[in-house]
Amino acid sequence: MSAHSDLIHKLPKAELHLHIEGSFEPEMMMTLAERNRIDIPFKTLDEAKAAYDFNNLQEFLDLYYQGMNVLRTEQDFHEMTFAYLQRAKADNVVHVEMFFDPQAHTERGVAFGAVTEGILGALERGEKELGITSELIMSFLRHLSEEDGFVLLDESTPWHEHFVGVGLDSSEVGHPPLKFQRLFERCRELGFKLCLHAGEEGPPEYVREALLDIGADRIDHGNRAMEDPALIEILRDTQIPLTNCPLSNLSLCVLDDLRKSPVKRQLEEGLLVCVNSDDPAYFGGYIGQNYEAITEALELSSDQIVQLAKNSFTGSFLPDDQKTKHVAAIDQIAATMGG
Repeated sequence: MSAHSDLIHKLPKAELHLHIEGSFEPEMMMTLAERNRIDIPFKTLDEAKAAYDFNNLQEFLDLYYQGMNVLRTEQDFHEMTFAYLQRAKADNVVHVEMFFDPQAHTERGVAFGAVTEGILGALERGEKELGITSELIMSFLRHLSEEDGFVLLDESTPWHEHFVGVGLDSSEVGHPPLKFQRLFERCRELGFKLCLHAGEEGPPEYVREALLDIGADRIDHGNRAMEDPALIEILRDTQIPLTNCPLSNLSLCVLDDLRKSPVKRQLEEGLLVCVNSDDPAYFGGYIGQNYEAITEALELSSDQIVQLAKNSFTGSFLPDDQKTKHVAAIDQIAATMGG
């Protein structure tokens, strides 16, 4: 635990980079495999937990897609989503903007409606029972084609009013943002916010494409933007949010040491960076643990921790009056704690 643990716990937070399928804990995977009579390569819970160990993004994705194979019904998606919200509540998350990957489910025969209604029902329940507001972001899998993306966009039409934005995730290297330029132009026309994973493993040029060619509203990860002074200047001037995921970076060997994380430098450069958990079941921690780990590794000050929490709301897609309310609540807590 860091010296600032009490402050971290008490600050309200928004989580802006969370893949709901990445919150799928091995215990639930085993339970749903049995319920749905799905064969999985793990005979025991210990075997399943041991498999949650990988060396890079592709190894993680192979396990990620294998694990989600047991998700079949609306109830499954509801239970997975609500379990995440309960954990988020324990970390004082009051707002979440959540990714989901429908193509990973529809291509194995699960109906789009079962996936989406299960998640939406849990989000509605989460607001009523836990007080957590939420938005849903439909992600395109970048290892698939742009044409596949257009098929998904068409299939999802009846639910468009329930999505605040669209995302781009999965295997980054070899699949630059410009591969999906027409698709994102259409999504912009439909009124969606655009969130693109860029600069996690891919080069700074991918961040440049996402920002300047696609017009992203938010950059997910964006670590490698720090290699390009011109990109840093653009990010500072535009205040396009960066959703950093420290324990994810460490687990996927994007970083070999959390002390090399760009978070502190991004704060010092005046960039709008926040801390998130990404795929917490696989990467060793939910959002509170990410705050703890990065605070200790980078020796963040209480003011910097407070700034990260504020940035999580400023970088959200909440209405301005809601952002102001949450930032004021953070200021009040920080004042009472001397932060």
